[in-house]
Amino acid sequence: MAEKGMAGEDAGGGGITWYHPFTPRGFLQWGGIVLTLLGIIGFLGIFSEAAFPTFWLDPGENWAHFLIGIIALAALYVPFLSGFLAPYYKWIVVLVGLIALFFGVYGFILPLGSSALPNTLGISNLESPLDNLLHLAVAVWAFWAAFYPVDQEVMA
Repeated sequence: MAEKGMAGEDAGGGGITWYHPFTPRGFLQWGGIVLTLLGIIGFLGIFSEAAFPTFWLDPGENWAHFLIGIIALAALYVPFLSGFLAPYYKWIVVLVGLIALFFGVYGFILPLGSSALPNTLGISNLESPLDNLLHLAVAVWAFWAAFYPVDQEVMA
């Protein structure tokens, strides 16, 4: 098993340590990668309302996904941040789970919106039910990673 460096680097200099996705570090790593990529894909217009009317990303969602992904990766890989935040990774993941749970439930009670008439805080749109179910799945993943992590943190 590789020894972990503070910034998620392999202590032997062999590259990045890949954490199991069902650990707090793994949630931050994998979730950060996915959210950053989802934000970038959204900025490119790949998931537009015209192309995917049941699941599309608007600029507000793109910025939220991109920034949350970058923050998660920074918390894991920026040396001074990772050193300071490492004892709190579990609770950071719980916070992300609570936010995802809020938006998952909140999305079901909102009226349908569109890119012209955003239904979430006037800046973004939650499409029901796919967007909401995705947020609920992220909440379950976060809570599972925080409270029931696998025994082996680093993937073999």
